[in-house]
Amino acid sequence: MAQEEKSISEREVIDLLKRRKKPVAFLQIAKLLGISKKERKKLKKILKKLKKEGKLKVVSGKFLWLGEDIVVGKVIPYPAGFGFLEVEGRKKDIYIPHFEMAKVMGGDLVRAKVVEFRGKKEVRILKVLKRAKKEIVGKVVKEEEGCLLEPLDENGHLRFVLSKKECAKLKEGTVVVARITQFPTSKTLPRAKVKEILGDPKEKFLAIELLIRKYRLPTSYPSAVLKEVEDIPDTIPLEEIERRRDLRGQLCFTIDPEKAKDYDDAVAIELTPEGNFRLFVHIADVSYYVRPGTSLDKEAYKRGFTFYLPDRAIHMLPEKLSADLCSLRPDEDRLAFTCEMVFDRKGELVFYDIYESVIRSKARLTYNEALSLIVGDPALESKYPDLVKPLRLMEDLYRILSRRRWERGSIDFDLPEAEVIVDEFGEPTAVVPYERHIAHKIIEQFMISANETVAMHLENTAYPCLYRVHEPPDEERVENLLEILAGLGYKVKRPKEFHPKFFQRIIEDFEGRPEEQLIRFLTLRAMSRAKYSPHNVGHFGLASDHYAHFTSPIRRYPDIIVHRLLKMSLRGEAIDYNSWIDYLEEAGKHLSDQERLADEVEWEAIDILKARFMRSKIGETFEGIITGVTQFGFFVEIKENLVEGLVRIDTLTDDDYVYDEPAHRLVGVKTGKVYRLGDLVKVKVVRVDEERGKIDLILDEESQE
Repeated sequence: MAQEEKSISEREVIDLLKRRKKPVAFLQIAKLLGISKKERKKLKKILKKLKKEGKLKVVSGKFLWLGEDIVVGKVIPYPAGFGFLEVEGRKKDIYIPHFEMAKVMGGDLVRAKVVEFRGKKEVRILKVLKRAKKEIVGKVVKEEEGCLLEPLDENGHLRFVLSKKECAKLKEGTVVVARITQFPTSKTLPRAKVKEILGDPKEKFLAIELLIRKYRLPTSYPSAVLKEVEDIPDTIPLEEIERRRDLRGQLCFTIDPEKAKDYDDAVAIELTPEGNFRLFVHIADVSYYVRPGTSLDKEAYKRGFTFYLPDRAIHMLPEKLSADLCSLRPDEDRLAFTCEMVFDRKGELVFYDIYESVIRSKARLTYNEALSLIVGDPALESKYPDLVKPLRLMEDLYRILSRRRWERGSIDFDLPEAEVIVDEFGEPTAVVPYERHIAHKIIEQFMISANETVAMHLENTAYPCLYRVHEPPDEERVENLLEILAGLGYKVKRPKEFHPKFFQRIIEDFEGRPEEQLIRFLTLRAMSRAKYSPHNVGHFGLASDHYAHFTSPIRRYPDIIVHRLLKMSLRGEAIDYNSWIDYLEEAGKHLSDQERLADEVEWEAIDILKARFMRSKIGETFEGIITGVTQFGFFVEIKENLVEGLVRIDTLTDDDYVYDEPAHRLVGVKTGKVYRLGDLVKVKVVRVDEERGKIDLILDEESQE
């Protein structure tokens, strides 16, 4: 009888390496563990993972165990000068003290030793494995000894030395881009050489330009990409049209924001003879134009997403594709990928079909125009007479599907968003709440349905998929949320296990109350972050068993990957499943990181423009709600325009206040006066830091009486 092959585990490899005092060769490890040649591939993966985690090092091609208190992670700085180390696989980041932060910059990948100091874990940096930046954007600060560069990003804990020769040419406060010539160490200050002078913020509005340079966002495409795009024909080949399902005669249309130029999706609807709803979601077939292995594809993957800033967009794809060939513009033939779904009157999916198509959109509506047609607008009805009936059918289907989603526990955070209105020079002229209404929700629901159907199809056909996954929330975060709710006087019984319905009920219980939006925000903050992965764990927030991104391939690369996999499944192509999973794991991590970067850039840009807008409001008083409490003060969101600022604890002059962390409040020692989450207060704008997007507030004197 053949001997059964042994399957090794990571723990066995670690135990072996721990026992060996000297470095061990790969073949010797395999021999000592008694594994077959087939299992060596798995052993290589385990060793590679342990090396990446910093738990072992390679010495002359041999492996030496370093220990489990050695970690590899990314540095996250905090303004006060300390930081945290983000280690993959660890739920909690590890504290980095001030003296260790002097050696590193934000985003650096480091190997560090975890030590215990005064009962808490913190790290000691052993080695910087990879520097996150080669350039820095900063402001010149002149001192007696010379001049320094003060970073305008997360590296505010450092100062870079500039040469005396450069100092002579630079004015105090000038903003420059500098090349780092010497990185920080525990004994020496970092040094930099000016590469580009951007100007004086007092004379010129530089904020968005600074942001683009700070995050090294691409502002142009490589020449090879432009050449490939230039060579793409402006017309669709006849043989490609004949190969697809021809839906050019169908009444379909797009609904998008007013300023949109790229239209990813078009929709159409009809009733079946049985009285069911037949919904068509047509998505731009970007994968037809963006082929694997091309320079265009590599650049799109590298960017991952379109970055939306208040005054511009940095597109994933060149304009010829994003705003023309791939955009589902009205009265033009366009290649599409169609997800056709039939829903019964209970909202159950009874049939679906996914196929390549050619369509011709009949109209381009804004969300407000779609709303007007739904509720009744004679002028618009005469302009779009054929769209009234389908739009009202869409509203009927939306309400059915939305109800079904709610019943399964889908959480609708529906947080208010602020829109910054800018003029032609990029200057903010207004900050207004961005209103979402029924037209937005119809399209959002239809896209969710298409995304779920596509993910379900790939799962059912046993093809890999880059899922959009959202794991259940971390228990510690939920406990923190429940603590805050208790502080607001809301008692909730902790369930045995958390289900989306539990959080849905919390949000519903606060509807119509002053704290409603705060509770929505705090509940969202308790959630984990959604990401891309080939391993389907479902989408907790949507209470969905299978979910993928399929509907926005012009602005999101994950959707292009899903389109390619769909086409393979529809053609029944044979694939190397394991190789695809390896690729999707790597792509999922890269694209999740790029998505986080895109979000951070967008949020920061909005904060900067909000701060600039509030310059003209210095001295004015507003009503706001306390949204966060810390030991150094509390944050207040101004109700009128959703701008947030900080009331520092040292400005509360009527008493000495202490921070009651468990109850998330500040308490006056003598008076017992309390400032807590959810309290309404009146505040005055006193200071604005445009470069960092920070606003300082003080309590209006009347509110302290």
